[in-house]
Amino acid sequence: MTGDAPRGDQVPAVQRHASLADVAGVAGVSHMTVSRVVNGTGPVRAQTRARVLAAIEELDYRPNSAARTLVTGRSGTLGVVALDSTLYGPASTLYGIENAAREAGYAIAISSVNRPQRSSISDAVEILCRQAVEGIVVIAPHAAAARALEYAPRDVPLVAVGGGDKAAVPVISVDQYDGARRATEHLLALGHRTVWHVAGPADWLEAIDRERAWRETLERHGAEVPPVARGDWSSRSGYQAGRSLVGSPGLDAVFVANDQMALGLLRAFREAGLTVPGDVRVAGFDDVPEAAYFSPPLTTVRQDFTEVGRRTFGLLAERMRGGAERARHLVTPELIVRESTGPR
Repeated sequence: MTGDAPRGDQVPAVQRHASLADVAGVAGVSHMTVSRVVNGTGPVRAQTRARVLAAIEELDYRPNSAARTLVTGRSGTLGVVALDSTLYGPASTLYGIENAAREAGYAIAISSVNRPQRSSISDAVEILCRQAVEGIVVIAPHAAAARALEYAPRDVPLVAVGGGDKAAVPVISVDQYDGARRATEHLLALGHRTVWHVAGPADWLEAIDRERAWRETLERHGAEVPPVARGDWSSRSGYQAGRSLVGSPGLDAVFVANDQMALGLLRAFREAGLTVPGDVRVAGFDDVPEAAYFSPPLTTVRQDFTEVGRRTFGLLAERMRGGAERARHLVTPELIVRESTGPR
Protein backbone atom coordinates (compact mmCIF):
# COMPACT_ATOMS: atom_id res chain seq x y z
CA MET A 1 0.00 0.00 0.00
CA THR A 2 1.37 3.40 -0.88
CA GLY A 3 -0.97 5.45 1.31
CA ASP A 4 -3.93 5.47 3.61
CA ALA A 5 -7.50 5.72 2.40
CA PRO A 6 -8.79 9.30 2.50
CA ARG A 7 -10.67 10.36 5.59
CA GLY A 8 -14.32 11.36 5.23
CA ASP A 9 -13.46 15.04 5.23
CA GLN A 10 -10.98 14.45 2.39
CA VAL A 11 -13.40 12.80 -0.02
CA PRO A 12 -13.92 15.11 -3.03
CA ALA A 13 -17.35 16.68 -3.08
CA VAL A 14 -19.73 15.34 -5.73
CA GLN A 15 -21.96 17.94 -7.35
CA ARG A 16 -25.60 17.12 -6.64
CA HIS A 17 -28.38 18.36 -8.91
CA ALA A 18 -31.31 20.03 -7.24
CA SER A 19 -34.33 17.84 -6.62
CA LEU A 20 -38.06 18.45 -6.62
CA ALA A 21 -37.91 18.49 -2.79
CA ASP A 22 -35.20 21.18 -2.87
CA VAL A 23 -37.40 23.39 -5.03
CA ALA A 24 -40.35 22.79 -2.72
CA GLY A 25 -38.26 23.80 0.31
CA VAL A 26 -37.03 27.05 -1.24
CA ALA A 27 -40.47 27.98 -2.57
CA GLY A 28 -42.20 27.06 0.69
CA VAL A 29 -44.73 24.79 -1.00
CA SER A 30 -45.46 21.09 -1.12
CA HIS A 31 -43.71 18.55 -3.31
CA MET A 32 -47.02 18.02 -5.17
CA THR A 33 -47.35 21.73 -5.95
CA VAL A 34 -43.90 21.79 -7.56
CA SER A 35 -44.81 18.69 -9.57
CA ARG A 36 -47.97 20.38 -10.83
CA VAL A 37 -45.99 23.43 -12.00
CA VAL A 38 -43.26 21.37 -13.69
CA ASN A 39 -45.57 18.88 -15.38
CA GLY A 40 -48.58 21.11 -15.97
CA THR A 41 -50.85 18.52 -14.38
CA GLY A 42 -53.06 20.65 -12.17
CA PRO A 43 -54.22 24.14 -11.17
CA VAL A 44 -51.76 26.36 -9.26
CA ARG A 45 -52.37 29.95 -8.16
CA ALA A 46 -50.38 32.51 -10.16
CA GLN A 47 -48.55 33.82 -7.07
CA THR A 48 -47.56 30.29 -6.02
CA ARG A 49 -46.47 29.41 -9.55
CA ALA A 50 -44.24 32.49 -9.61
CA ARG A 51 -42.52 31.40 -6.34
CA VAL A 52 -41.94 27.90 -7.72
CA LEU A 53 -40.52 29.21 -10.99
CA ALA A 54 -38.21 31.58 -9.08
CA ALA A 55 -36.96 28.66 -6.97
CA ILE A 56 -36.41 26.56 -10.11
CA GLU A 57 -34.29 29.34 -11.59
CA GLU A 58 -32.38 29.92 -8.34
CA LEU A 59 -31.49 26.23 -7.97
CA ASP A 60 -30.99 25.62 -11.71
CA TYR A 61 -33.39 22.69 -11.36
CA ARG A 62 -33.62 20.39 -14.39
CA PRO A 63 -36.65 18.05 -14.46
CA ASN A 64 -36.00 14.36 -14.91
CA SER A 65 -37.60 13.76 -18.31
CA ALA A 66 -37.80 9.99 -17.84
CA ALA A 67 -39.62 10.37 -14.52
CA ARG A 68 -41.94 12.99 -15.97
CA THR A 69 -42.84 10.61 -18.80
CA LEU A 70 -43.79 7.91 -16.29
CA VAL A 71 -45.93 10.33 -14.27
CA THR A 72 -47.69 12.18 -17.09
CA GLY A 73 -47.54 9.67 -19.94
CA ARG A 74 -45.99 12.44 -22.06
CA SER A 75 -42.35 12.88 -23.05
CA GLY A 76 -42.64 16.42 -24.42
CA THR A 77 -40.58 15.26 -27.41
CA LEU A 78 -41.40 14.96 -31.10
CA GLY A 79 -39.42 12.90 -33.60
CA VAL A 80 -38.26 13.95 -37.06
CA VAL A 81 -36.96 11.58 -39.73
CA ALA A 82 -34.70 13.74 -41.91
CA LEU A 83 -33.46 12.88 -45.40
CA ASP A 84 -30.76 14.88 -47.24
CA SER A 85 -30.85 17.54 -44.52
CA THR A 86 -27.69 19.13 -45.94
CA LEU A 87 -29.66 20.55 -48.87
CA TYR A 88 -31.36 23.93 -48.52
CA GLY A 89 -34.97 22.76 -48.82
CA PRO A 90 -34.90 19.82 -46.35
CA ALA A 91 -32.64 21.74 -43.94
CA SER A 92 -34.97 24.77 -43.96
CA THR A 93 -37.97 22.48 -43.49
CA LEU A 94 -36.32 20.89 -40.47
CA TYR A 95 -35.51 24.32 -39.02
CA GLY A 96 -39.12 25.47 -39.48
CA ILE A 97 -40.49 22.37 -37.74
CA GLU A 98 -38.02 22.72 -34.87
CA ASN A 99 -38.96 26.37 -34.32
CA ALA A 100 -42.69 25.64 -34.31
CA ALA A 101 -42.24 22.74 -31.88
CA ARG A 102 -40.03 24.80 -29.55
CA GLU A 103 -42.60 27.59 -29.42
CA ALA A 104 -45.16 25.01 -28.34
CA GLY A 105 -42.86 23.66 -25.61
CA TYR A 106 -41.68 20.49 -27.35
CA ALA A 107 -38.15 19.20 -27.83
CA ILE A 108 -37.10 17.54 -31.10
CA ALA A 109 -35.32 14.21 -31.57
CA ILE A 110 -33.84 13.77 -35.06
CA SER A 111 -33.10 10.49 -36.82
CA SER A 112 -31.18 11.03 -40.07
CA VAL A 113 -31.52 8.68 -43.03
CA ASN A 114 -28.99 8.52 -45.86
CA ARG A 115 -31.03 6.38 -48.23
CA PRO A 116 -34.79 6.79 -48.71
CA GLN A 117 -35.58 3.08 -48.50
CA ARG A 118 -38.45 1.40 -46.71
CA SER A 119 -36.13 -0.39 -44.27
CA SER A 120 -34.13 2.78 -43.50
CA ILE A 121 -37.23 4.85 -42.75
CA SER A 122 -38.81 2.03 -40.72
CA ASP A 123 -35.62 1.73 -38.64
CA ALA A 124 -35.55 5.50 -38.07
CA VAL A 125 -39.19 5.52 -36.95
CA GLU A 126 -38.51 2.59 -34.61
CA ILE A 127 -35.54 4.38 -33.03
CA LEU A 128 -37.70 7.42 -32.36
CA CYS A 129 -40.52 5.30 -30.92
CA ARG A 130 -38.04 3.81 -28.41
CA GLN A 131 -37.42 7.38 -27.22
CA ALA A 132 -41.13 7.67 -26.36
CA VAL A 133 -41.76 10.52 -28.80
CA GLU A 134 -45.35 11.71 -28.89
CA GLY A 135 -45.48 12.09 -32.68
CA ILE A 136 -43.25 11.86 -35.74
CA VAL A 137 -42.66 14.00 -38.83
CA VAL A 138 -41.04 12.37 -41.86
CA ILE A 139 -39.36 14.78 -44.30
CA ALA A 140 -39.95 12.79 -47.49
CA PRO A 141 -38.77 14.57 -50.65
CA HIS A 142 -37.95 11.36 -52.55
CA ALA A 143 -40.43 9.18 -54.41
CA ALA A 144 -39.05 6.13 -52.59
CA ALA A 145 -39.55 7.79 -49.22
CA ALA A 146 -43.16 8.57 -50.08
CA ARG A 147 -43.75 4.92 -50.96
CA ALA A 148 -42.15 3.83 -47.70
CA LEU A 149 -44.79 5.79 -45.79
CA GLU A 150 -47.32 3.12 -46.80
CA TYR A 151 -45.64 0.84 -44.25
CA ALA A 152 -45.41 3.41 -41.44
CA PRO A 153 -46.75 2.18 -38.06
CA ARG A 154 -50.34 3.12 -37.32
CA ASP A 155 -49.92 3.23 -33.54
CA VAL A 156 -47.93 6.50 -33.52
CA PRO A 157 -49.17 9.88 -34.83
CA LEU A 158 -47.20 10.57 -38.01
CA VAL A 159 -47.28 13.20 -40.76
CA ALA A 160 -45.02 13.85 -43.74
CA VAL A 161 -43.54 16.92 -45.38
CA GLY A 162 -43.36 16.71 -49.18
CA GLY A 163 -44.69 13.17 -49.37
CA GLY A 164 -46.67 13.65 -52.58
CA ASP A 165 -50.40 13.54 -53.24
CA LYS A 166 -50.65 9.74 -52.85
CA ALA A 167 -48.98 9.41 -49.45
CA ALA A 168 -50.60 7.09 -46.93
CA VAL A 169 -50.36 9.72 -44.16
CA PRO A 170 -51.34 13.42 -43.88
CA VAL A 171 -48.92 15.62 -45.84
CA ILE A 172 -47.81 19.25 -45.71
CA SER A 173 -46.09 20.53 -48.85
CA VAL A 174 -45.24 23.73 -50.66
CA ASP A 175 -47.23 23.83 -53.89
CA GLN A 176 -44.28 23.03 -56.17
CA TYR A 177 -46.50 22.88 -59.26
CA ASP A 178 -47.90 26.35 -58.67
CA GLY A 179 -44.46 27.83 -58.06
CA ALA A 180 -43.01 26.38 -61.27
CA ARG A 181 -46.09 27.49 -63.20
CA ARG A 182 -45.61 31.06 -61.96
CA ALA A 183 -41.94 31.11 -62.96
CA THR A 184 -42.65 29.71 -66.42
CA GLU A 185 -45.56 32.06 -67.08
CA HIS A 186 -43.46 35.00 -65.90
CA LEU A 187 -40.83 34.21 -68.54
CA LEU A 188 -43.43 33.65 -71.26
CA ALA A 189 -45.11 36.95 -70.39
CA LEU A 190 -41.83 38.74 -71.16
CA GLY A 191 -42.27 37.78 -74.80
CA HIS A 192 -40.23 34.57 -75.08
CA ARG A 193 -41.52 31.96 -77.49
CA THR A 194 -40.55 29.14 -75.13
CA VAL A 195 -38.69 28.45 -71.88
CA TRP A 196 -35.90 25.91 -71.41
CA HIS A 197 -35.65 23.91 -68.20
CA VAL A 198 -32.86 22.55 -65.99
CA ALA A 199 -34.63 19.93 -63.89
CA GLY A 200 -33.68 18.32 -60.59
CA PRO A 201 -33.14 14.59 -59.97
CA ALA A 202 -35.86 12.43 -61.51
CA ASP A 203 -36.55 10.60 -58.22
CA TRP A 204 -37.33 13.77 -56.23
CA LEU A 205 -41.01 14.63 -55.88
CA GLU A 206 -40.28 18.37 -55.98
CA ALA A 207 -38.31 18.02 -59.22
CA ILE A 208 -41.11 15.93 -60.73
CA ASP A 209 -43.77 18.53 -59.86
CA ARG A 210 -41.67 21.46 -61.09
CA GLU A 211 -40.87 19.77 -64.40
CA ARG A 212 -44.49 18.75 -64.92
CA ALA A 213 -45.70 22.30 -64.26
CA TRP A 214 -43.11 23.76 -66.68
CA ARG A 215 -44.11 21.30 -69.42
CA GLU A 216 -47.86 21.68 -68.99
CA THR A 217 -47.62 25.48 -68.82
CA LEU A 218 -45.76 25.57 -72.14
CA GLU A 219 -48.34 23.25 -73.67
CA ARG A 220 -51.25 25.39 -72.43
CA HIS A 221 -49.66 28.42 -74.07
CA GLY A 222 -49.02 26.56 -77.31
CA ALA A 223 -45.24 26.88 -76.88
CA GLU A 224 -42.67 24.35 -78.03
CA VAL A 225 -41.32 22.11 -75.24
CA PRO A 226 -37.48 22.00 -75.50
CA PRO A 227 -35.39 19.02 -74.32
CA VAL A 228 -34.81 18.94 -70.55
CA ALA A 229 -31.33 19.35 -69.07
CA ARG A 230 -31.04 17.55 -65.73
CA GLY A 231 -28.91 18.20 -62.66
CA ASP A 232 -28.52 16.91 -59.10
CA TRP A 233 -29.36 20.18 -57.25
CA SER A 234 -25.68 21.19 -57.06
CA SER A 235 -24.08 24.30 -58.59
CA ARG A 236 -21.64 22.01 -60.39
CA SER A 237 -24.45 20.20 -62.19
CA GLY A 238 -26.06 23.55 -63.05
CA TYR A 239 -22.76 24.67 -64.56
CA GLN A 240 -22.57 21.50 -66.66
CA ALA A 241 -26.19 21.93 -67.77
CA GLY A 242 -25.49 25.55 -68.72
CA ARG A 243 -22.53 24.52 -70.86
CA SER A 244 -24.67 21.92 -72.61
CA LEU A 245 -27.34 24.54 -73.40
CA VAL A 246 -24.98 27.14 -74.87
CA GLY A 247 -25.54 27.36 -78.61
CA SER A 248 -29.05 25.86 -78.52
CA PRO A 249 -31.30 27.58 -81.10
CA GLY A 250 -33.79 29.97 -79.47
CA LEU A 251 -32.14 29.87 -76.06
CA ASP A 252 -33.31 33.11 -74.45
CA ALA A 253 -35.19 32.01 -71.29
CA VAL A 254 -34.38 29.27 -68.75
CA PHE A 255 -36.27 28.09 -65.68
CA VAL A 256 -33.91 26.26 -63.31
CA ALA A 257 -35.35 23.89 -60.70
CA ASN A 258 -33.33 25.35 -57.82
CA ASP A 259 -31.12 28.34 -57.08
CA GLN A 260 -27.87 26.42 -56.59
CA MET A 261 -28.08 25.01 -60.11
CA ALA A 262 -29.02 28.47 -61.38
CA LEU A 263 -25.78 29.80 -59.86
CA GLY A 264 -23.74 27.30 -61.87
CA LEU A 265 -25.76 28.05 -64.98
CA LEU A 266 -25.06 31.79 -64.66
CA ARG A 267 -21.33 31.11 -64.54
CA ALA A 268 -21.47 28.84 -67.62
CA PHE A 269 -23.37 31.51 -69.57
CA ARG A 270 -20.96 34.22 -68.47
CA GLU A 271 -17.96 32.16 -69.58
CA ALA A 272 -19.65 31.62 -72.97
CA GLY A 273 -20.13 35.37 -73.44
CA LEU A 274 -23.90 35.33 -72.84
CA THR A 275 -25.28 38.17 -70.73
CA VAL A 276 -28.16 37.77 -68.26
CA PRO A 277 -30.74 39.20 -68.76
CA GLY A 278 -29.50 40.74 -72.03
CA ASP A 279 -29.13 37.51 -74.02
CA VAL A 280 -30.88 35.03 -71.72
CA ARG A 281 -33.33 35.47 -68.87
CA VAL A 282 -33.00 33.04 -65.94
CA ALA A 283 -35.35 32.14 -63.09
CA GLY A 284 -34.68 29.74 -60.20
CA PHE A 285 -36.56 28.16 -57.31
CA ASP A 286 -36.16 28.30 -53.48
CA ASP A 287 -34.97 31.89 -52.89
CA VAL A 288 -31.87 30.88 -50.95
CA PRO A 289 -30.45 33.75 -48.84
CA GLU A 290 -27.72 34.36 -51.43
CA ALA A 291 -30.10 34.61 -54.41
CA ALA A 292 -30.48 38.38 -54.04
CA TYR A 293 -26.68 38.71 -54.29
CA PHE A 294 -26.06 36.55 -57.37
CA SER A 295 -24.73 38.37 -60.42
CA PRO A 296 -27.28 39.39 -61.51
CA PRO A 297 -29.72 39.04 -58.57
CA LEU A 298 -31.89 36.01 -59.27
CA THR A 299 -35.61 35.91 -59.99
CA THR A 300 -36.85 32.89 -58.07
CA VAL A 301 -39.75 31.21 -56.27
CA ARG A 302 -39.78 31.65 -52.49
CA GLN A 303 -40.90 28.80 -50.25
CA ASP A 304 -42.18 29.86 -46.82
CA PHE A 305 -40.49 27.25 -44.63
CA THR A 306 -41.59 28.99 -41.44
CA GLU A 307 -45.20 28.48 -42.51
CA VAL A 308 -44.43 24.88 -43.52
CA GLY A 309 -43.04 24.23 -40.04
CA ARG A 310 -45.98 25.89 -38.31
CA ARG A 311 -48.57 23.98 -40.31
CA THR A 312 -46.66 20.70 -39.99
CA PHE A 313 -46.64 21.01 -36.21
CA GLY A 314 -50.32 21.98 -36.24
CA LEU A 315 -51.20 18.93 -38.31
CA LEU A 316 -49.13 16.64 -36.09
CA ALA A 317 -50.76 18.10 -32.97
CA GLU A 318 -54.14 17.33 -34.52
CA ARG A 319 -53.02 13.77 -35.22
CA MET A 320 -51.89 13.41 -31.61
CA ARG A 321 -55.40 14.38 -30.54
CA GLY A 322 -56.81 11.64 -32.76
CA GLY A 323 -57.83 13.76 -35.76
CA ALA A 324 -56.43 14.67 -39.20
CA GLU A 325 -57.21 12.05 -41.79
CA ARG A 326 -55.05 11.36 -44.83
CA ALA A 327 -54.91 14.52 -46.95
CA ARG A 328 -52.42 16.83 -48.65
CA HIS A 329 -52.20 20.41 -47.39
CA LEU A 330 -50.46 22.94 -49.65
CA VAL A 331 -48.54 26.11 -48.77
CA THR A 332 -48.61 28.72 -51.55
CA PRO A 333 -45.18 29.90 -52.83
CA GLU A 334 -44.29 33.43 -53.97
CA LEU A 335 -42.57 34.58 -57.17
CA ILE A 336 -39.74 37.02 -56.37
CA VAL A 337 -38.77 39.05 -59.47
CA ARG A 338 -35.21 40.38 -59.66
CA GLU A 339 -32.73 41.52 -62.31
CA SER A 340 -32.05 38.11 -63.91
CA THR A 341 -35.37 38.51 -65.75
CA GLY A 342 -35.11 42.27 -66.14
CA PRO A 343 -36.53 44.34 -69.02
CA ARG A 344 -35.75 43.12 -72.49
